[in-house]
Amino acid sequence: MPSLYTEIEINAAPTVVWQSLICKENWLKWNTFLYDRNPAIPFVQGKVVYLSLKRLREETETEFEPRILQLQPPVCLRWVYSAPGFRSEHWFELQQVDRNRTKYLHREELSGILSPFFLSFLRKDEQQGLRRMAHELKYYVESG
Repeated sequence: MPSLYTEIEINAAPTVVWQSLICKENWLKWNTFLYDRNPAIPFVQGKVVYLSLKRLREETETEFEPRILQLQPPVCLRWVYSAPGFRSEHWFELQQVDRNRTKYLHREELSGILSPFFLSFLRKDEQQGLRRMAHELKYYVESG
């Protein structure tokens, strides 16, 4: 199964990183990869959220409506987006390194008959977006 992955250590406790990650109302302050189209809808397991993303800063946003599969504060947020022949599943995981340091992991797995086609044109740009988001989250959290 094709996948994309990034990780980074953030100098803050997992609960602090978690609050920044799930507080969609503040994404515009730090996140240039994911955008919330309806901040009034919180992350709730089993519910759909309305998001968009920009793989590259200069591209137009791509809208999608993932369903939250797992919400385990302050450890894991997981969602899935499906379209005919294509499925994209995202994991955001926080691992405590020590009291004030957290490893942030972001993984995306693609599946379905059309996933090789999508992966061929998404891989580099999507990977850049995952990395950019990780660095932006680190900077936002650490700068307080």
